[in-house]
Amino acid sequence: MALVVARVLLIGAGTAAGYGLASSMDLRPLAGAAAGAGAAAVAVALEIAAGSAPLRPMLCAAGGAVAGLLAGLALGTALAPLAADATGAVRGAVALLGAWVGGVAAARRASELWRPVASAPEERARVVDTSVLVDGRIADIAEAGFLDGAVIVPQFVVRELQQLTDAGDALRRNRGRRGFDVLDRLRRSPAVRLDLVDIDFPDIADVDAKLVALARARGARLLTNDIGLGRVAAVAGVSVGNLNELAGALKPVALPGESMQVQVLREGKEPGQGVAYLADGTMVVVEGAKRFLGQPLEVVVTSVLQTSAGRMIFARPRGDDPEVRDA
Repeated sequence: MALVVARVLLIGAGTAAGYGLASSMDLRPLAGAAAGAGAAAVAVALEIAAGSAPLRPMLCAAGGAVAGLLAGLALGTALAPLAADATGAVRGAVALLGAWVGGVAAARRASELWRPVASAPEERARVVDTSVLVDGRIADIAEAGFLDGAVIVPQFVVRELQQLTDAGDALRRNRGRRGFDVLDRLRRSPAVRLDLVDIDFPDIADVDAKLVALARARGARLLTNDIGLGRVAAVAGVSVGNLNELAGALKPVALPGESMQVQVLREGKEPGQGVAYLADGTMVVVEGAKRFLGQPLEVVVTSVLQTSAGRMIFARPRGDDPEVRDA
């Protein structure tokens, strides 16, 4: 509303100025007032158009108009001696034409002056818990170049590793030592910036809850192998990464009809079945392979079953004809 009032006042002021200056320009008062009002109206129209125009083309047009005006003045001055008595008109006309051409050309080519600069991808930190450190695979992932940026390890996680190292059980001690070995590998990795933060949340007693609070405070992703912690973090709005899920996603896909070499290790649940395992731990159930226990065997995949516990592959020995065997 204030802007509308200001525009009306501007037109009124232009009308009054035109009325007052009419006598000095040999115009009738009404003609001067009309000319002043018209000039003010043109100024308001230009202001409205400039307000709705994109800033980048407008700046380019202004710069191009100034450059064109200067070039037009120079060209008009050079051509003025050829125009005899119309030297002023020639200079003015050429200057206006130069301003017009420069402004329009610059506005049309504005997108070429400001090309978007590719910004560096935003680095997102990861908060890791004890289960990821004692697992050990995160160091292999970092050394392979699939993990970079900041890896945040809070001191209360380091204290958990220390408690494992000091435990009476040999298995727990070994897990704690492996966690410290993984920390050292991450520290020496050129792709990872290990950040040991001495931060605590005194009002939170549970370590899992502290990890969620830290990830939320840092805007970081939480890496954990603990399914329960992952669910709690997801409910709290924290992005979660699970190395077990990553390992499952990276398992090779077996399609029906493909061949593979396996080692039959034990009998299956059904009569005649043999069970083998791939290098990634995937179970392969081979029909009629009981007679090949302890032997390498080339098999043909018949089907693949995806379960919550992982992937199971069903196969038969290569060369076995299912129809003949069933008969």
